Amino acid sequence: MRLPQKHLCMIAMSLAVVSSAHAVPLVEPTLHIKPAASGAGRVALTLDACGGQTDTRILSALVENKIPATIFVTGIWLKRNAAAVAIMRAHPDLFELENHGGHHIPAVDTPQKIYGIRSAGSPEAVLAEVESGAAALAKTGEPAPKWFRGATAEYSPSAIAMIRKLGFKIAGFSINGDGGSLLGAKETARRIAAAKDGDVIISHINQPTHAAGEGVVQGLLALKDKGMTFVRLDDADGMGNNGTTD
Repeated sequence: MRLPQKHLCMIAMSLAVVSSAHAVPLVEPTLHIKPAASGAGRVALTLDACGGQTDTRILSALVENKIPATIFVTGIWLKRNAAAVAIMRAHPDLFELENHGGHHIPAVDTPQKIYGIRSAGSPEAVLAEVESGAAALAKTGEPAPKWFRGATAEYSPSAIAMIRKLGFKIAGFSINGDGGSLLGAKETARRIAAAKDGDVIISHINQPTHAAGEGVVQGLLALKDKGMTFVRLDDADGMGNNGTTD
């Protein structure tokens, strides 16, 4: 996945078509997986590990109930959560670790703030964020990531093009389960339990003190009780818009 520095710089320069003074509208991509051929349906659970610690309520429930998940990890989270990483690596049938960036910086190549978080601000900084996230994962011994999800899950169109040129698919979603881990348990559970065949759920696994984590567990168990099958992104045909997967 690593490209020569000269090649990276050429990509950045060739795609720097938006000036910082004229920011274009950002994109929040959607993603669906191919619906199940039979049965109650299938969904893909994706969990962001942005920074902070690990919500063991969620991690334990996934292991105990054998629910597969794609975990988007930052370099920051990896450094602080070795025990959780060890659990995930001990269950390769359940967990797929993917790239959430090195420092949880939005993949937006013009200077601005998204949900209060300062963007990368330049093509070069977007590339650095993506590459440093992949490098952090490589140090754990995990396979090279195939998917990328940037902080805030919003992108500038030119950043999407850059990330795709690096060989990553970009992980959007169709259901925002926990509202950035800011929703209460009841609303989080309701949103997740309402998932339909082909949906991709986004929630968070790095906020152990938030009520949303309890709702994530409740919603997932409700889906399991309905007979819904859970799949990781690597095991499904993900179909995203805005050129994020094609």
